[in-house]
Amino acid sequence: MEKDSFFTKSGGKNEADRTPRDAATVILLRDRTDGSYEVFLMRRGRNQAFMGGAYVFPGGRLDGTDADPELAVCLGGLCASDAKRLLQETDLPETTALGLFLAAIRETFEEAGVLLARNVDGSVVDLSAPDAADRFAAYRLELHENRMTLLDLARREGFLYAPDLLTPYSHWITPEIEPRRFDTRFFLARLPEGQIPAHDRMELTESRWLTPAFALAEHAAGRIVLMPPTLKTIEELLSFFNTTQLFAAARSRLIRTILPDAFRTENGFGIRLPTDSEYALTAFRQPPRPGESTRIVMEGGIWKTRTG
Repeated sequence: MEKDSFFTKSGGKNEADRTPRDAATVILLRDRTDGSYEVFLMRRGRNQAFMGGAYVFPGGRLDGTDADPELAVCLGGLCASDAKRLLQETDLPETTALGLFLAAIRETFEEAGVLLARNVDGSVVDLSAPDAADRFAAYRLELHENRMTLLDLARREGFLYAPDLLTPYSHWITPEIEPRRFDTRFFLARLPEGQIPAHDRMELTESRWLTPAFALAEHAAGRIVLMPPTLKTIEELLSFFNTTQLFAAARSRLIRTILPDAFRTENGFGIRLPTDSEYALTAFRQPPRPGESTRIVMEGGIWKTRTG
């Protein structure tokens, strides 16, 4: 979608078409020598129907093959009941919970070329050797074109996927006003050694490593576009000085579902978050958190966070 269009008309779609689809997004991080950290962002092609032109984290919707029961033998470090517990969703089927971790792994590999997997000796897969880089680049394309599944890849290479390298961070649902809706779980992950991320050059046209502060500055200046969930997430990351602190906080936090409440402004639309004093969706309302932004509005063609 275009920079100035986050909310779109449904175009006559029925309610079934607008049911949120399960999805996973990965906030990929790397440490800097000064002790701070950067986040990996990729720009979606301008012609993409969903968030065209915006800078996003790797991610996408849950695919049926992500929940293949046969994948159980290709996993290390996490079982289905663990996945459900970590997501803090008691009503979620265990197969879906584990599938979301695997969707996060698959999408991160397809979109960013980063693979969260371990060899039989427990070491994280290293893609730095030229032969491995070429081989896995071919696998990445096959996955993207649905000519290969995660199960096929694991069997061919003899490794185990590593969902334990993902830490659940947040849970966003697209506002009801949107025709294309996603029920998205956000995960944190560190960049593995021996791997260099790169956008897929198909759906994604650019990629950058940015500190949270610089990403927000670039967005405020109009040099990159961050949509509301990405903007709010990166704003939250400012509270953490290093990845150790960030992961520790994520492992102990209560994950509450964020379903934004859309409202009209003088110039268009905005969204209220569940902590806003005027948030209207009772079932998703959350206690106020003083000092945090509670609204995201479009001003001058740029999404900006505000306190309601």
